Amino acid sequence: MKLPIVDKPTTLTWMVAMDRPSDNLNNSLFVKEIEKRTGITLDIQVQSAQVYKDKLKIVMASGKLPDIFSGLTLAEANKMGGQGALTPINPYLKDLPNFKKLYIDNPDNNWIMKSWTDERNNLYTWPSYGLQRDVNHGFLYRKDIFDKLGIKEWTNTEEFYQALKKLKEAYPQSYPYASKTKENIFRDWAYGWGIGGSSFPAYYDENTKEWKLAYTTPEYKSMLDFIKKLYNEGLIDPEFLTDTEASWTAKMTTNNKSFVTFDWIGRLDLFANQVKATMPEYNLRYGNPVGPTGNIRSLPRIDNFGLVVADGKNKEVALKLLDYLTSPAGGSFVTMGIEGETFKMENGKAVYPELKDVPNVDIYALESKYGLWIESMVLRPDKRNVYFNFTEKEQEAQDKIVKAKKFEAPDPILKFTDEETKTLAEFRVTLEKGANEFSTKYVMKKEMGEADWKEWQQSVDKLGASKFMEAYTAAQKRYNEAK
Repeated sequence: MKLPIVDKPTTLTWMVAMDRPSDNLNNSLFVKEIEKRTGITLDIQVQSAQVYKDKLKIVMASGKLPDIFSGLTLAEANKMGGQGALTPINPYLKDLPNFKKLYIDNPDNNWIMKSWTDERNNLYTWPSYGLQRDVNHGFLYRKDIFDKLGIKEWTNTEEFYQALKKLKEAYPQSYPYASKTKENIFRDWAYGWGIGGSSFPAYYDENTKEWKLAYTTPEYKSMLDFIKKLYNEGLIDPEFLTDTEASWTAKMTTNNKSFVTFDWIGRLDLFANQVKATMPEYNLRYGNPVGPTGNIRSLPRIDNFGLVVADGKNKEVALKLLDYLTSPAGGSFVTMGIEGETFKMENGKAVYPELKDVPNVDIYALESKYGLWIESMVLRPDKRNVYFNFTEKEQEAQDKIVKAKKFEAPDPILKFTDEETKTLAEFRVTLEKGANEFSTKYVMKKEMGEADWKEWQQSVDKLGASKFMEAYTAAQKRYNEAK
């Protein structure tokens, strides 16, 4: 793309959500440098992330849309686009070389033209690429305690069970596995049983090439039976479906309460730092996946923040700006700054001389100092940026899973009709509620078994299971037939 983008002064309005809103964004290095490179003056309208959705509704009702904004669902963007309020991207591809190369010409990514477009095949939502780490969640375990007791890290489900048993023997008052995610444990563990996916409880079976409801499969029962065994033997905290973050933290940071959990990799260092004065030996590490597949979730290469361009006089300039931010140079600037000016590279990592006194140079530090890393503006991060600066423990987590290729295949992203979207919204809630209630009782009540499982399988249709799954089957059929 040729820079500058404009040859006469042009101001674009861009509404953004920020966790930590800044009044000074329009004087930031980011805004000044964008003007220098592209000729475009940005007027960034900052809203607190907590109230962004409400503010967006007010702005949309007023009819005075910013040139660029985010926060729309796919269905909302396509509806507004169809009504003429937003600009479709596809008619302008000749002026958007970076978008075209990444999302049209690349066979791994061009599914968005099937999955994100409206019924007239217009695309209104601009994607973000490469924002996710490979590994962000998983089983974590107290390696210091394992080593002390001579327990090897598990490599399969039986070894996981045996490790918990040995921990219980050594610490009879303990509950070796603790959890803070409440009913989400059934979703988080599902990947290891081959029934997880971004559309859970629906998942795509790669072998039979059809969508299934996880809650009634033999694999789901097998997972529940395993959790039930842990529960009956006192190997999982009896409060695993109700525990608060504070209580769970206390259990995971003492020496005799709990030693294994499932959480975000940032916790590996967070917990260790929290207790280093009293427990310098504390060593939380990323463990192998649990379940017959031995896999974890695959995080998406492409993310949707509902980023759209209004159908106004500046629409072509706005699209070209988004295209520039999707280029390697634009992506590097948004997530790192300016080499030689804001940062220098040392040993493959970006170092920020002006932030040498900041204890942790993370994405928020760059946002606060330079206006970089504002979520909906990050369209193609440079992989050398601080978000991918892993600590030694986090790097071990990446290497462990990436080298062994322990990722569950991602499910297709489908395009639903308005009617199907309504059906899914209506029945998802009742299905989740019913399944969580059944799963909880099944795990906790000793007397529940095979007959109760069969009864659950029969009753799920009353909760709308077949209508829910019909929507996926129909959408997959259209997906398969689309060019």
